[in-house]
Amino acid sequence: MLALASGLIVLRFLPAIPALEWVLLMLGAGLLLLVVRVYPAGLFLLGLSWACVQGQSALDDRLSPALDGRTLWVEGRVVGLPQQSDAVVRFEVRDAYSRHATLPSTLRLSWYGGPPVNSGERWRLAVNLKRPKGLLNPQGFDYQAWLLAQRIGATGTIKDGQLLAPARHAWRDGLRQQLLQVEANGRAPWLAALVMGDGSGLSTDDWKLLQATGTVHLLVISGQHIGLFAGLIYGLVALLARYGLWPRRLPWLPWACGLAFAGALGYGLLAGFEVPVQRACAMLGLVLIWRLRFRHLGVWLPFLLALNAVLIIEPLASLMAGFWLSFAAVAVLIFTFSSRLGPWSWRAAWLRPQGLIAIGLFPMLWILGLPISLSGPLANLVAVPWISLLVLPAALLGTVLLPVPWVGEGLLWVAGGLLNGLIWGLKWLAGTLSPWLPASVPISVWLLAALGALLLLLPAGMVLRPLGWPLVLLAVFAPRTLVPPGQAEVLQLDVGQGLAIIVRTRHHTLLYDAGPKVRNLDQGERVVVPALQAMGVGTLDMMLISHADSDHAGGALAVQRAMKVKRVVSGDVPLLAEQLQAGPCNSGERWEWDGVKFALWQWGGATDGNQRSCVLQIEASDERLLLTGDINIDAERAFLDSPLAVPTHWLQAPHHGSRTSSSMVFLKNLSPSAVLISRGHGNTFGHPHPQVMARYKALGMGIWDSAEHGAVRFRLGTFGVAESLREQRRFWRD
Repeated sequence: MLALASGLIVLRFLPAIPALEWVLLMLGAGLLLLVVRVYPAGLFLLGLSWACVQGQSALDDRLSPALDGRTLWVEGRVVGLPQQSDAVVRFEVRDAYSRHATLPSTLRLSWYGGPPVNSGERWRLAVNLKRPKGLLNPQGFDYQAWLLAQRIGATGTIKDGQLLAPARHAWRDGLRQQLLQVEANGRAPWLAALVMGDGSGLSTDDWKLLQATGTVHLLVISGQHIGLFAGLIYGLVALLARYGLWPRRLPWLPWACGLAFAGALGYGLLAGFEVPVQRACAMLGLVLIWRLRFRHLGVWLPFLLALNAVLIIEPLASLMAGFWLSFAAVAVLIFTFSSRLGPWSWRAAWLRPQGLIAIGLFPMLWILGLPISLSGPLANLVAVPWISLLVLPAALLGTVLLPVPWVGEGLLWVAGGLLNGLIWGLKWLAGTLSPWLPASVPISVWLLAALGALLLLLPAGMVLRPLGWPLVLLAVFAPRTLVPPGQAEVLQLDVGQGLAIIVRTRHHTLLYDAGPKVRNLDQGERVVVPALQAMGVGTLDMMLISHADSDHAGGALAVQRAMKVKRVVSGDVPLLAEQLQAGPCNSGERWEWDGVKFALWQWGGATDGNQRSCVLQIEASDERLLLTGDINIDAERAFLDSPLAVPTHWLQAPHHGSRTSSSMVFLKNLSPSAVLISRGHGNTFGHPHPQVMARYKALGMGIWDSAEHGAVRFRLGTFGVAESLREQRRFWRD
């Protein structure tokens, strides 16, 4: 079973899916090895073959490149629970059909200012379709992998639409609407998340609170709730049987297992029966079968069976962080509980699991680039029994009894009040202990820390156990790669249609622009801050905001809230001074950090924000980088009269490669070897303009485009080449 699971999981790390003939060869070799009884190798190849077939099937179901960016009329059925926030309706359409092209079976669509959409409805929609694409940054969420794991073949923005057929049997959507209309002490959206796995009603602040306290799994990932609900049913039958209240003609153990599994399936259907719920039901079913018939085979058997069952049903589950975290948490509990010679007291059984899970999941969270909640063990110590024993039973019973006047709503009101008490405590904890994201380290250091966590999970008295703490503390005191004097590490982040560039010398760090903020999507918080933390940066020596446009300054407040910023400089002081306490861009100012020279320039004759962009020149060992913001041709002409107009090796494309910038005279005078373009894939502005790209190519400049390469990193002062994250090949990346 370990060999089979390994073969299925290898898919996660493949740079490309093997060709069909190689897959058939692996399948044949696997079957042959099984015939000759070389079971581990044979099962490994069978698992890998099946995973490759499913991976290629998902890739083949993506939107054709020829249709990328085109607007088509599409018909399809709405599935799942549509989400509405900030006047945007987001939902998925299955069985998508167009008379003009073949479409993926599932689309994920956004309708800005659209009407209410309900699950089960059939719509005809004018959609601007896009191939699955996402930002690619260090420590960043891989949206493209998530879309593939969900088997979503295209995303799109709706321009117009008409309802073709109303929903049929859309009981989940109707029930959700009922829950949201209940006066539950103001916590109706939380109850909808808890009962139905629908977190669309939770605000951004709600999500931040759950993430900061490590309690997201209690609200929307319903696997734990399903297990607890099944446990309550099993425990009730066992209690009745113990006191002679269960009918003697019915053997209590089979009935307890059967009713528990039936209850789990019912709750799973209520929660949408998506991948986490399927995983929970599969694991629960195997545990109940083990309890009923196979206890003599040990506790690891149902775990391995569930692992293989989930991966065989959906091999792409290994692309999702939730898969790794849920199985790792269960493995930690099995390892720690089954390795003890005697039972724990009730107090130890309540207190120890949360600490052990925190230690056991720490390496997994670290390597997945997820923040580690320092308040999580304490928060879950209270939240798990509070939700499981008080809130969940009241919420489920209230939902079932909603048709009964007063009773159902009364129970939901009680559940909402209980949630209010819990939320108050979580807010206090989140304000006391903030989440922590360890710096990125070499894999060897991570392996040592993971070994330390494993040692700490051993029973007390084991000889090597005390060595665990020094190894785990490598995460806190991890060796940091220092930039040599006279050099600068430059990282252009992939923030979509905007700009954010980190410049780090040996002892100083500068951030040039902070990425965009559009509605509640703040790339400063989502991309810039995690990237800085992954580099081990706790304090910014300077945050330079070129000008006040939201695609450059939108994320600045999030950065300033997340870490200490010693100095803020901006080309648009009147617009940003009050928010960021920014100082002016003093044209002509120069300074030196660790042997690297910096100089500022701003056009005194500027008449708009783009022209007022604060330009920064960085020089390390005679290699230069020029960061230009959004200056246009007029500002470029003025710049050529400044002392900074000298040959430059790296140029940040002015105004994202707009037609009104990057004039030929500007480029010829600076003669850059390479250009950095930061822009959103398929942006509505048409950046970079074809004429500008033609100029770059005519001058033989290397082009590093965030939309094509993801985040780009290079070392200024070495005259080397840049590296992009897309060079780290994965089969799902274009």
